[in-house]
Amino acid sequence: MKNIRVWFSKTGPSRYISHLDLMRCMTRAVRRAQLPLWYTQGFNSRVYMTFALPLSLGVSGLRESMDLRLKGEMDGEEIKNCVNRVLPPDIQVLEVTEPKMKPGAIAFASYRMRIAEEDPEELAGQIQKLFAREPLLVEKKSKHGVLQMNLHPELDHTEVAAEAKTVQIDAVLPAGSNFNLNPALLLDCIKKNLNIEITAEIIRTNLYDESMKPFE
Repeated sequence: MKNIRVWFSKTGPSRYISHLDLMRCMTRAVRRAQLPLWYTQGFNSRVYMTFALPLSLGVSGLRESMDLRLKGEMDGEEIKNCVNRVLPPDIQVLEVTEPKMKPGAIAFASYRMRIAEEDPEELAGQIQKLFAREPLLVEKKSKHGVLQMNLHPELDHTEVAAEAKTVQIDAVLPAGSNFNLNPALLLDCIKKNLNIEITAEIIRTNLYDESMKPFE
């Protein structure tokens, strides 16, 4: 048996596919690609498949990963080509590697948020001032209800820039099993404090461990 890590992108309309539907899509794809898959044991056996950190609905991913277990040898490039032939164009395998880190090592995620805006310089300046507030209180939903938290300490690695009719926010936020900060919380904070409606695209660009080493 051999464990492999399949890196893929999930963009365009596929960002509105739920994680459960993504699992179904990937299961069908790897079966149709005729990979030498290893199945779980027991009465209801299934393809062994795990995802590092599921995306929130509506968020694109440029470097997502899922782990598979094979019962035979197959070249990584061949796996990539076979699976891509049966996947939709907005979900594509980028490469296949051996897993080097456990998903539990994930501590941060990097995001890029693009806000459509006719006057990006003005809005970018307002957002920069907002993010500089201390404290910057927001409401975060949890298993125990709605909690109030200070967002300011989590914005150390956040940059705001004005582009052509777009405000771009690059942020590295806590992610993983211990503490996860949804980037939509930043956008909600902007809407509430600046009293504006915004249309934004959210893209997760990568995952990192505690030392900010990219997840491998």
